[in-house]
Amino acid sequence: MKKNITFFINPISGGKTKLNFPEMADKFIDPAKFCPTYIFTEAAGHAHQLAKEMVEGDTNILVAVGGDGTINEIASAVEGSGKIIGIIPYGSGNGLARSLGIPLNDKQAVQRLNKLNVNRIDSGTFNGRSFFNMAGIGFDAHISAVFASNVKRGLGGYVKTAITEITNYQCQHYILEIDGKRINRDAFMISIANSSQFGNNAHISPFASLKDGLLDVCITKPFPLYQFPVLGYRMFSRSTHKSKYVEIIKGKKIRIVREGRGTIHLDGEPCDMASELQIEIKPLSLSVLT
Repeated sequence: MKKNITFFINPISGGKTKLNFPEMADKFIDPAKFCPTYIFTEAAGHAHQLAKEMVEGDTNILVAVGGDGTINEIASAVEGSGKIIGIIPYGSGNGLARSLGIPLNDKQAVQRLNKLNVNRIDSGTFNGRSFFNMAGIGFDAHISAVFASNVKRGLGGYVKTAITEITNYQCQHYILEIDGKRINRDAFMISIANSSQFGNNAHISPFASLKDGLLDVCITKPFPLYQFPVLGYRMFSRSTHKSKYVEIIKGKKIRIVREGRGTIHLDGEPCDMASELQIEIKPLSLSVLT
């Protein structure tokens, strides 16, 4: 039987036009396997709302045409439902797609859907809200909030924002409890990694796995400003674990207490949360076409 497949197209993700995406996809999707539908999302949260409605219906596969934020909206509605998510990478970093080996070329990514190769991956929760690639507090959350209002998307815009903001950013003190073990740390940022990378092949936790039932707590300690490009190099060379400024601890249940309420990010999208944060792994909770 043909499967009903719906493409949720984020028109602004990655700063790339997608007006011709339905026409292109119709040429490469297998008509013997799929009955496709295409929806352009209209605002933040729209894809999640529509996906929640569709998982109750006869749609079999819900495809995110966008970046990690778009994937988050759809995957958080799909996980645990028995439905399947697909990914056509159109984001600024495409961290989850890269980690899953999904082609960054849109035509090839559509063709990959035809294979119907389903994998199950872990997800995480941050005070009850789901994330699938990366979440965090500190500098990366601050940058996600600034970057969200930046009309120039992509790696260049992100790097420019980071360089502009870093000189005035103040590290914070955190109390962490990881699987019952309590530690205190001053940190520039704390990244909770389900996959190894933020995106654009910038790996904060080179050995993180989407299937190991663990989250990697990556603590970036205060460092001299001149070390910033060195840390960047380590991310792109997959060697952050060798830096004395980075500490990586794996765990299933994490509690973090910070100095006050503030911004966190879930798959690159900023949101406001309380000073106390409860983070947990949900093993193999999401089915993805890879």
